Amino acid sequence: MLSFVACSKDDIADEQDPVNQNPATGAPVETGQANTNYAPAFVGQTRVNSVQTTTPYQSTILNSSLSAPWGIVALPDGRFLVTEKVGNMRILTSTGTASAPITGFPTVNNSGQGGLLDVCVDPNFSTNRMVYWTYVRNVTGGTAIAVGKGRLSNNETVIENPVVIYASTTPASPTSNYGSRLMFDSTGNLLVTFGDRFSDNVRIEAQFASSSIGKVIRIDTNGNAAAGNPVISQPGARPEVFTMGHRNSQGLAIHPVTGDIWECEHGPRGGDELNRLQPGANYGWPVISYGIEYSGQPVGGGIQQQNGMQQPVYYWDPVVSPSGMTFYAGNKVPEWQNNLFLCSLTQTHIIRLVIQNNQVTGEERLLVGEGQRFRDIIQGADNALYAITDAGRFYRIDRQ
Repeated sequence: MLSFVACSKDDIADEQDPVNQNPATGAPVETGQANTNYAPAFVGQTRVNSVQTTTPYQSTILNSSLSAPWGIVALPDGRFLVTEKVGNMRILTSTGTASAPITGFPTVNNSGQGGLLDVCVDPNFSTNRMVYWTYVRNVTGGTAIAVGKGRLSNNETVIENPVVIYASTTPASPTSNYGSRLMFDSTGNLLVTFGDRFSDNVRIEAQFASSSIGKVIRIDTNGNAAAGNPVISQPGARPEVFTMGHRNSQGLAIHPVTGDIWECEHGPRGGDELNRLQPGANYGWPVISYGIEYSGQPVGGGIQQQNGMQQPVYYWDPVVSPSGMTFYAGNKVPEWQNNLFLCSLTQTHIIRLVIQNNQVTGEERLLVGEGQRFRDIIQGADNALYAITDAGRFYRIDRQ
């Protein structure tokens, strides 16, 4: 077990000092050259000033031998359930001890960005032991995302009676941009993200309400469209569509005070986004974007705003490749209260965002020196943050 400590210069400050609700800000944390010269739509939409955590905190590596973990969820008893892309799950204790692989899952295609991806547990898991997951499977025409569910056996070794409750509408040959974040909302329904699958001839379906491509969908635990979903006025609109116009959504989180649903997604070269989801809203991809194609050409018409399409609350250029995210609702580090923590893959750190009145007002980079592609982050029952990385590490982040 390895530990790393990060402290401010003011380590000797009284631990009972009140939280500074309006922390002093410094220069933006991003100093790299942007891919574009696009102007933001409003002040504070990108490269806000930095904040610095003043409470001494510590990160501890609890386990470093996981196999390409992708999703993690807290269990009611304080342990964790984590996916491994190869096609199984493990249970982790809060000290990092891992169980043997849990088996019984359908065959996955784990090439590229595929595999067994996200996981969540039923709100009534303590009594029904139901687990839900997303995974990539082979289908005619390529690969596609599916949502499965099954019961974790009493001895915690196998998933019993696994079934597919929902499947992507469109297969594609690229093995990337699956999206695939999964969580329960406050009403007991599932929110699931579906990426644009990277292909030029498929990604345009992000604008078609008749397709699951480039969408956040909302379904019940049997895979049916959830009650109360928005009605989208497009021919053939699927009733499970919650929002549309997304590229590659890998983060979902619910604000602990407002109950708003927040989402993050990868842009191409530049244009990673943070969005506050509004039912039925269109977030623009691939019509509007703050990024450019990997070739260097503009995306579509090279526009960033269009009537009827939502602006991101925040965007990054160059990219950070945001993945799993969570709001901090603990009390160990008071200045983190209601802050959003996001995993960064390409820039290998954890992002802390201060959000006030639905606007980002400060940004910080944590665990920069670890050199890890952080994949997912959650809050545990002990109010600490727990994160997993592509290289197989399991971190605990908490007050020192």
